[in-house]
Amino acid sequence: MTLALPITLENVKTVGQLNHYFDQLLDFDNDDLLFASSYLRGFINVASVAFGDEHQQLATDLYEIVSEQVTAASDELNDVDKQIVNDFWLQLQSTFIPS
Repeated sequence: MTLALPITLENVKTVGQLNHYFDQLLDFDNDDLLFASSYLRGFINVASVAFGDEHQQLATDLYEIVSEQVTAASDELNDVDKQIVNDFWLQLQSTFIPS
């Protein structure tokens, strides 16, 4: 299941911009999208503290840490929710730049 994103990630380059993107998703009536974005937002915000403030660029180092944490926590999700989160996470991957 691939979630169709209602707005573009093209200009998202920092943690703060990604949080703003997540905030904009509230305007859309898509429970799966809201679930996946809020679930991942928590991991991203906690991991990003080690990299700086909200102006910190989205780098592959951050992506790798969040990926490891999401994988480690995957047992807390049922199979359907796990797929929704993984699909959304893959769509976000393009926003992270090489470190």
